[in-house]
Amino acid sequence: MSDSPDQLERRISELRTRVRRAVADGDRSLARELRAELRRAERLWDSAVMAPSAPEPARVIPVREQVHHALNLLGVPAAPKLILGVHEAFFSGELASGQLTSLRRDEERSFRSGPHTRPFYLCAALTADLLAPARGLLALSTWPAARRMIGPLSPRVDFLTAALRVTEHLERLDAEPGPAARRLLWRFAAGIPRATGPRGAVEPSGVRAAAHAELDVHLAADTACREEAAERAAKLDPVTRLFGARLQGARAVGNRS
Repeated sequence: MSDSPDQLERRISELRTRVRRAVADGDRSLARELRAELRRAERLWDSAVMAPSAPEPARVIPVREQVHHALNLLGVPAAPKLILGVHEAFFSGELASGQLTSLRRDEERSFRSGPHTRPFYLCAALTADLLAPARGLLALSTWPAARRMIGPLSPRVDFLTAALRVTEHLERLDAEPGPAARRLLWRFAAGIPRATGPRGAVEPSGVRAAAHAELDVHLAADTACREEAAERAAKLDPVTRLFGARLQGARAVGNRS
């Protein structure tokens, strides 16, 4: 019996954490093995999520589920613009920027009224210094806490990680990428040195190689920062761990640490 998408998501989350730790420990051989296993799990997840649902062809997918799919593909906290780009490139259904405006607040209200009653929540990424909500970034409650922390290097690391995830997904597709997917790839290539080929050509393999090369430079230091912040976040109450400390409380948390 094959694993369900939820089971695969948990496996993928675990493998990503192990990859980060292997890189931080300098064990490149283990990191390569884990990355290969991670790619296999991601291919299975793609097949499970992207498979047509013949019995329910007209089912309307809720906005939070659509955002959940996009964030799972990216694997890192993301702003609405990137979430919309990923959704347009790889998923079906209507998703507009206005639908994401109050989503995190709605999720927080739901969590406060009935904690842990849903399998996942769309929550906040937290600043590593104050453990306050990082402006404009959505994350998943099922991720390890360290992945939701945003330190000085994290925006760049997350951009490179998202580029890797998108290029690897493109390479697993059976069909040629559509215009939306090509636009998304161009967005990443424009922000990574040496990601373009001769005459400015942009291919997933070139973007992936360039992203990997730069990511290896930053990943260990960023991982250490995020894990230290996650240890401090573990002392917070459940709501604050997911949705962040208010500014005054955030300063108090930062001073205590």
